[in-house]
Amino acid sequence: MSIKTLASAAIIGAATVTTGLANAAEMDLSGKTVEWIIPFSETGGSAKWANFFAPLLSEELPGNPTVVVKFMPGAGSTKGANWFQEQEHKDGTLLFGSSGSTQFPYLLNDPRVRYEYNDWHAVMASGTGGVAYLNAEDGAKFDGSANQLKDTDFIYGSQGATRLDLVPLLAWEMLGMNVEPVFGIKGRGDGRLMFERGEATIDYQTSSSYLSGSAPLVEAGTAVPMMSWGALDDAGEIVRDPTFPDMPTFKEVCEASDGCETSGEAWDAWKAFFVAGFPVQKLAFLPAGTPQDVIDTYSAAFEAVRSRDDFGDIAAKRVGKYPVFIGDGATSALGTATQVPEEAKAFVIGWLKDAYGVELK
Repeated sequence: MSIKTLASAAIIGAATVTTGLANAAEMDLSGKTVEWIIPFSETGGSAKWANFFAPLLSEELPGNPTVVVKFMPGAGSTKGANWFQEQEHKDGTLLFGSSGSTQFPYLLNDPRVRYEYNDWHAVMASGTGGVAYLNAEDGAKFDGSANQLKDTDFIYGSQGATRLDLVPLLAWEMLGMNVEPVFGIKGRGDGRLMFERGEATIDYQTSSSYLSGSAPLVEAGTAVPMMSWGALDDAGEIVRDPTFPDMPTFKEVCEASDGCETSGEAWDAWKAFFVAGFPVQKLAFLPAGTPQDVIDTYSAAFEAVRSRDDFGDIAAKRVGKYPVFIGDGATSALGTATQVPEEAKAFVIGWLKDAYGVELK
């Protein structure tokens, strides 16, 4: 699905939200606490995303309940997602936030997955970007291509090859770089901490975490930006990320690097998983069995957040300049995030086996 199609779905979703306002007004969450479960550690981009939206959501939900973000890391987010799958609606006080690292195991038929996205109710979805960066020593060799980096052995703190980390890991391999992942961290923020301590020499963060945690490293001269993953234009082409317009995209770095191709099986697979993992990177869900009036209430509240006069300005500083999808737009976005072509899936499954010994059915 193209960004243009998603944008159309977002417009339809806004109309749907408007029609649900009457039902939404009947619900009252006064004096209640909404728990927003994030299946990662409190140091990563998903934490920053949820903590950004939580107080804004509290202001717009009827009765102004307290919205508390709680963390349930483990197994690359499948622990928290499996737990949420077992929850049923009670009173509209439970939300779940997923990210690409939750979507990818689902897409790849990871045996640890016990959750089914189609059972949940998407009420908000938002895009994000990602930035890869180097330490100062290796960053001094970066000239817009990876040509001077191919003889360097890099260390990278990773949540797992079947998580969102497959996007940077495959990109670096396509560039001809030697990047050794250290698997097992609970969130990308933990990877940044490894980088700060010198235990890792290359890192990547989603936009929200980069803006708050990694950009200060760049300002201090201890990190050097390498590239963003980019963004999609209306034609589905990769262009510069609007949050980082002065930074080259992976596509640009690939085109400038010897041996890296922006066509063929590897490129098509990388782009397919980039599309599934970033333009619709984070989603907020209500559990199975949630009645329509509660869904309408949350959709209307998120629509009110998105419609704030100051939303664009505050979002740009905290989570980046990316679209937010509500209602039917969020449902359509979920479809984009949980579908990839079979040939791209087959390529990635073969690559995971060859590169990391990961066998998936």
